[in-house]
Amino acid sequence: MSAFASAVPPLLCLASASPRRRELLAQIGVAHKVVPADIDETRRQGEPPRDYVLRIARDKAQAIRSRNPRRPVLAADTAVVLGDTIYGKPRDRAHALEMLAALGGRAHRVLTAVALATSEGLATALSESTVRLRAMSEEERAAYWDTGEPRDKAGAYAVQGLGAVFVESLEGSFSGVMGLPLFETAQLLRAAGVRCWIDRDRGT
Repeated sequence: MSAFASAVPPLLCLASASPRRRELLAQIGVAHKVVPADIDETRRQGEPPRDYVLRIARDKAQAIRSRNPRRPVLAADTAVVLGDTIYGKPRDRAHALEMLAALGGRAHRVLTAVALATSEGLATALSESTVRLRAMSEEERAAYWDTGEPRDKAGAYAVQGLGAVFVESLEGSFSGVMGLPLFETAQLLRAAGVRCWIDRDRGT
């Protein structure tokens, strides 16, 4: 965890149990406490992927804010999108191998929505990146599943982990693909008066 984040009392609730989002938030020096949101994440019929991730991020933030009215609440939602199909976390091995086969050799979008709920209301931002994975053999997909990494990852891969060997290109936000776009997050936080490392360093 960042020395900046560990030295400051947590002023922010992170509505996520994701260790990657915790690490990313700590990376920019934002002290926080984890309060996971448990909401219905079912996609509505005909709902565009952009609308879906924004709605889920908003719902997570508002659910935790209602229980923690004194602290700002940050929430995020990430979707791997190919065409109009959203690839979330795999249900099992067969589902993961199916996802990797579909994504391999093609470019797909990664959408991450961020929502910040404060006493002033709710603000959102959306990060969109394009990732291209190389085609993988059946043996490679199976070996990757056996590492355990794909099990809790949208799209069944981690750009920051072992799955990096399959990433041909990435256009957009690396942290957004990981699950929390830091540029957009920092902009939302600063507008709400939640300081990150640069603000404390300047004494603002």
